[in-house]
Amino acid sequence: MSGELDGRTALITGATQGLGLQIARAYLQAGARGVCICGRDEGALQRALAELQAQADAGQLVVGEAADVSDPDDVQRLVQRALAELGELTVLVSNAGVQGATGTVEQADWSDWVRTIEINLLGSVLLARAVVAHMRERGYGKIVQVSGGGATSPMPGLSAYAASKAAVVRFAETLAVELRDDRVDVNALAPGALNTRMLDEVLQAGPERVGEAHYQRALAQQQSGGVPLARGADLAVFLGSAASDGITGKLLSAVWDPWAQLPAHRAELDSDVYTLRRIVPADRGMDWGEV
Repeated sequence: MSGELDGRTALITGATQGLGLQIARAYLQAGARGVCICGRDEGALQRALAELQAQADAGQLVVGEAADVSDPDDVQRLVQRALAELGELTVLVSNAGVQGATGTVEQADWSDWVRTIEINLLGSVLLARAVVAHMRERGYGKIVQVSGGGATSPMPGLSAYAASKAAVVRFAETLAVELRDDRVDVNALAPGALNTRMLDEVLQAGPERVGEAHYQRALAQQQSGGVPLARGADLAVFLGSAASDGITGKLLSAVWDPWAQLPAHRAELDSDVYTLRRIVPADRGMDWGEV
C-alpha cells in the first residue's frame, strides 16, 4: 500500500497498542508525512513512539502526546500539539475505546457504565469537534471512527459498550451529512473480532458477567487467533486516502465488506447501504406492518 497516503498527516488515538498501533504502522508504510499518536499511559506511549520512529523513513515525522480523550482540556491540548508539529491534519482516526462495564444492566457498576460512554462516545465527539473547524478551513479531511460488533448486535453483559458503539456510528452518519459540502468524509470502521486487550477483559470477567454465550465465543476467538489487526489497518488506510474521496457516512466492515471495490460504486453509495437503519416487516417478506 506504499504511497496511498503520501504527504498526508494523521492523528490516531488509542495508538499505543493493538489496532491503533497497527494503524499507525500502516500509515507510515503507506507514506504518511506525519503521524501523531496518543494514549493515556505515558510509558506505553514512549514505547510505541520508539517503535514508530524507528520505522519512519527520512521526511516522516512521528510525535505523541499522553491524553485522555474524554477530557476536553486533554483533547484540545492533543489537537493543538498535532497541528503545531504536523502543520495540518488530513486524517483523524478516532480509535481510543474501552470495553468498560460488565454485567447485566442492574449488575454493572454505574460509574463504570458512565465512564464507558464518556470514553467511547463523548471522546469521539470531542475529537471531532476539535478538528472539524481546521478541516472545514482546508476544504478537505477524513474522519475515521473505529466501531465494533456492539454497533450492530445486542451484547448482553456489555450494554455500555454496545450502546456507545451504536451511538458512535449514528454520530458518524450525522457528522458526514454536516460536513459533506466541505469535502470532509466521515466513516465508521468495524475491524472484526480482534484478539486484543478487550478480549482479555471479557475472559477475565467470566461468563457470570458477560453471559455464557459471549464468553464461549471469546474462548473460541482466543483459540482461533481472531481477525488479524492488519485487516482493520488496511481499511483505515483506504478511508484516509484519496481513493475513498466522496465515500462518507458509512459503516464498513474490514472483514465482510468489499471496501476496496467501493470507488467503482460511488453513485450507488449515495443511498442507505452500509448504514444503520430500522427493519420493517416488508424488508423480510412479511405482508403486515403497513399502515
